[in-house]
Amino acid sequence: MRFQSLTLVAAGAALLAPTTPTAPPTPPTPPAADEGSEARREADVDVSAADLLSKVRNCAPVSRGRYRSDGRAPAKIPICGARGAVFWKADMDIDCDGRPSGHCNRRTDPYFSHVTAYQQSDGRHLNAERLPYIVVPTPSAIWDHDADGVHGGAVVAVVYRGRVRYAVVGDVGPHDIIGEASYATAKALGIPPDPRSGGTPSGVTYIVFKDSRVTPLEDAAAATRAGQRLAREFVDGEPYDKSYDERHEQSYGR
Repeated sequence: MRFQSLTLVAAGAALLAPTTPTAPPTPPTPPAADEGSEARREADVDVSAADLLSKVRNCAPVSRGRYRSDGRAPAKIPICGARGAVFWKADMDIDCDGRPSGHCNRRTDPYFSHVTAYQQSDGRHLNAERLPYIVVPTPSAIWDHDADGVHGGAVVAVVYRGRVRYAVVGDVGPHDIIGEASYATAKALGIPPDPRSGGTPSGVTYIVFKDSRVTPLEDAAAATRAGQRLAREFVDGEPYDKSYDERHEQSYGR
């Protein structure tokens, strides 16, 4: 009984004692305005295959003639011009040239060459199995890629069956044939990359952004970031937010 009485007394004292108001919970700190806008901007960077293809429906030829897809095909492929880019629609043959690797060497490719027209920052030739790159024709009376701002390391959007992948200009091929890309480019697009039996006979669109350049040339991630930026600018037809690009590059420690 004594225990119960003490308990009741204590309970009554607690009810009579003044209460200290509970502090309201601290609201979460809102993100800085530029962080939110940057997140939205990053979400907006990706450009669909349909978006890109809608900008290259019509061809205004910049080449003086047309290219073959291979040595026996008729010359029917022009180089077309657009705002800030040149493009063509062709097949894709597999280029395995450059540094030998497991899938690209003299045993796997009867036409293998250990050199590429452009090299990495360390002077070594490109690795076709690892680096997405495309091949442009040797300058000729048909078309001189340098005159149109297409140089080694230029950024390329390659479109095939609803996919977009970004690459660089990494090699030079025959003066009258077009439609070739590295093992890595084909694999990224879901095209069979085998240098003997791979590739696709049609349906590939190559969009090269004029006067662009990836440094170092072998940085595939940098090519993708630059490609997304340039593709968005190409589709929107307006200048891109350069301050965003600088912040984005810094976030990668570049």
